[in-house]
Amino acid sequence: MRYNVIKGANTIINKSAYLVNNPSIYKNKWREVFSNNNPIHLELGMGRGEFIIKMAEAYPNINFIGLELVDSQMVSAVNKLANHNLPNLKLINADARDIDKFFGKEIDTIYLTFSEPWPKRIDEKKRFTHESYLKLYDKVFKKNKHIILKTDNKGLFAYSLESLSKYWYIFDRVSLDLHHDENHINNIMTDFEKKYYEEGRPIYYLDAKFMN
Repeated sequence: MRYNVIKGANTIINKSAYLVNNPSIYKNKWREVFSNNNPIHLELGMGRGEFIIKMAEAYPNINFIGLELVDSQMVSAVNKLANHNLPNLKLINADARDIDKFFGKEIDTIYLTFSEPWPKRIDEKKRFTHESYLKLYDKVFKKNKHIILKTDNKGLFAYSLESLSKYWYIFDRVSLDLHHDENHINNIMTDFEKKYYEEGRPIYYLDAKFMN
């Protein structure tokens, strides 16, 4: 995925009160970070942060954490948050492959919104719905596993349906065209989703659960 490299991005995001430095020291202690026992929802690859910020605004009784590896992407989120007061939102600038270092069994829901599709077979293990990632998520889900995915990439969506099914997830909902689906949900769009919607692209959606 292409993005503009912002000079001094790391310095900018490190000044944000929303950024959690050294997140590994808070493993099994995120209730203390948020000062409550509310559910914790995690977005992997939050990009510019539009989705996670709007979710935190809409659901004050849920704690949200946005994780993004690329600091030049996270700068946009930090800038958007300059005039916000969202005690239920935190940001982590790190690799998704390290989430088991940051969290114990503390996460209630994981969002995968417009993740890099990695279409080449050689890159299959990089997809956020590859079995290796699903096993990683097992280490951080608190009790019941819950994954919500949105993408404009048909190939990634088909792959994710198959991968999650093989891992014994059950689908509460599947949509092949979210914005024109009769079964409406309260959908909050990402920056990319807004662009794709204007272009008339179908948005694929799934809500998957694994009840322990």
